[in-house]
Amino acid sequence: MSRRILARTLIGGLALLLSACQDTQAPFNGKDISGVMPDLAFELRDTAGQTVTQTDYDGQVRLLFFGYTSCPDVCPTTLAELNRVMTAMPTDLRDDVTALFVSVDPKRDTPQRLDQYVHFFGDRIVGLTGPEPTLRTLAKRYRTTFGYGDADEQGNYDVSHSSAIYVFDQAGEVRLLLRPGMTRDAMVEDLSRLVRQGTS
Repeated sequence: MSRRILARTLIGGLALLLSACQDTQAPFNGKDISGVMPDLAFELRDTAGQTVTQTDYDGQVRLLFFGYTSCPDVCPTTLAELNRVMTAMPTDLRDDVTALFVSVDPKRDTPQRLDQYVHFFGDRIVGLTGPEPTLRTLAKRYRTTFGYGDADEQGNYDVSHSSAIYVFDQAGEVRLLLRPGMTRDAMVEDLSRLVRQGTS
């Protein structure tokens, strides 16, 4: 083999290798926040009224979203879209993703009400809540907050909260922030990739 042919072969092989490396290290569609926030940690109540922690969902890619069942727009829209995203994932990966919907309105969101609400949107969505001080500590852990508006004559009030969706890998390490406006395909791609990384 001539030196010219050998050089071309080596350059071609190197190009393929670099291309493969770039493919495996391609950026996520969501905002990569690895190492920016603490690992997943909480102690809350599930819809059966039982105390649960992050360890109850170990081995899952977990999506953490704060909201409340009386939310008129952001919460139902987000949960419906998350259900569609998880349903659109490859069949063998769907059971490895769980959405944790944390209600920051414990006064109204009883376990029964929260259970009915999350099950309306899908089986992979878990409803959680807890005492207000616990919820505020958890929200602060992930650099967000929430607040209550004034109640009307019927006792109804709005709750302001973040629309951020935090994504944690199977080990509970924070990985992504899913941003408003992301396409369904982009979210499916990110979550599928995280699941595969954790099982490879």
